[in-house]
Amino acid sequence: MRIAGAPISWGVSEVPGWGYQLDRSRVLAEMRELGLTATELGPEGFLPPSPTRCRALLAQYGLRAVGGFVPVVLHEDDHDPLPVVRAAMRAFADGDVDTVVLAASTGGESYDARPELDAAAWKTLMTNLRRILRSAKEFGRSVTLHPHVGTVVQDPDEVRRVLDGSAVQLCLDTGHLLAGGTDPAELVSRAAGRIAHVHLKDVDAAMAERVRAGELPYGRAVREGLYRPLGRGDVDVPAIVSGLTAAGYDGWYVLEQDVAIAPGDAAHADPRENVAESLAYLNGLAGPRDGAGP
Repeated sequence: MRIAGAPISWGVSEVPGWGYQLDRSRVLAEMRELGLTATELGPEGFLPPSPTRCRALLAQYGLRAVGGFVPVVLHEDDHDPLPVVRAAMRAFADGDVDTVVLAASTGGESYDARPELDAAAWKTLMTNLRRILRSAKEFGRSVTLHPHVGTVVQDPDEVRRVLDGSAVQLCLDTGHLLAGGTDPAELVSRAAGRIAHVHLKDVDAAMAERVRAGELPYGRAVREGLYRPLGRGDVDVPAIVSGLTAAGYDGWYVLEQDVAIAPGDAAHADPRENVAESLAYLNGLAGPRDGAGP
């Protein structure tokens, strides 16, 4: 089992106004202290834009990049996402980053509201996914789609529509799936062969239900503890790991517990402890694992 970290577990996010952004030197040093050997890239600007400089910086901390989040608008017929995605794939190839983690962005800056797509918009989205997959062959990168709260692929019907209507592999984000209404363990049981990348997080299901019902904005829910360290929420992590293992999954498990640090709490914030707790939980499932410390 290969375990990687993610900057958003330290509160580092692409969303404007998300919260206090910790310095990358602290984030990378704490990943190293925890024994992690890999990370996702984080938002634009967190790491150097040059693939060569980025790889060299990560190497100073004993890390390599294994994936990166690329939110793009896929459903609008007057917007071509391919130039942005091709640029990301070229940078990933130059930087030896394995996996492009697409999200079907609404085009807005937050995840608190999203449109409902009509048939024409769905057709455009599927066409763009096919174009992106064809282009990915040129760069030798793995492309996954990340069902994500506040994007146009969030709820169970939308996830099924992507699985049935395209050949794209999925990034299984256990937290976003459950928050969006999909049981990630059930998804593994019926579609493990479509999963090429995993984000592991736990979720308070009652709070997630309030987000789906429109009673609680997503950003506020994150600040109030929607996502939990592994073992402290309602995601069946053991069933997910055992199901993927049985299916022969050999990709990365990215520990990605989305947190937002309020500026007033920055001096006392210690997100490292939540990541350490999740690592200990995983190690308790099946002993020490590749990619993480003892």
